[in-house]
Amino acid sequence: MIEYKFIANNLNDTKKLAKKFAQFMKTGGCVCLYGDIGAGKTAFCREVAKTLGVKEEITSPSFVILNEYKTGIVPIYHFDLYRLENEGVKSIFDELEEYTNSNVVTFIEWAQFSNLKTPFECINLQINYLDETKREFIFKTEFEKYNSIIRGLSNNETIML
Repeated sequence: MIEYKFIANNLNDTKKLAKKFAQFMKTGGCVCLYGDIGAGKTAFCREVAKTLGVKEEITSPSFVILNEYKTGIVPIYHFDLYRLENEGVKSIFDELEEYTNSNVVTFIEWAQFSNLKTPFECINLQINYLDETKREFIFKTEFEKYNSIIRGLSNNETIML
C-alpha cells in the first residue's frame, strides 16, 4: 500500500491540491472519498472537475445518487452513497463498476456506506475536518496503476507502508 498525507490550511490549499490531482486524472480513474459531513469531499471533486474543463455547475449528488458531467476533457461520474443502505448499494454496484473504466473519472462519495469490497481499482481519499478552514487529505491505494499518481502528488516524498 502507498499513502500520501497533505494538510490544507485553507480552501485555496484545497484548490491547489485538487488542481494538481486533476493533472493525473486526464486519462481517467476512480476515487472513493471518505469523510464526515462538511469535510470537503464535494469541494475537492468540484475543483478537480473544473480543472478538467467541466462547464456545468458541479453540485453534490446526495439527493440524486449520480451526477454526470460530459463537457470536460474526460467524462466525470460523481456518485454519493450517503442515502443508500447496503441493499441500495448492491442494486447500483454493477453501474459503479461500469462507470470505473479507464476513459472516465469516477468519484464515489461516502464509500464507507457500501460495506462492500469494490471489485475495481481505485484511490481511497480520506478527508478529515481539522478546524473551520483546515483539512487533512490522505490518499491511499493498493493498486499499482495508481501508485504513480500518489508519488506525483507527494513529489516522491511518499510513505511506503
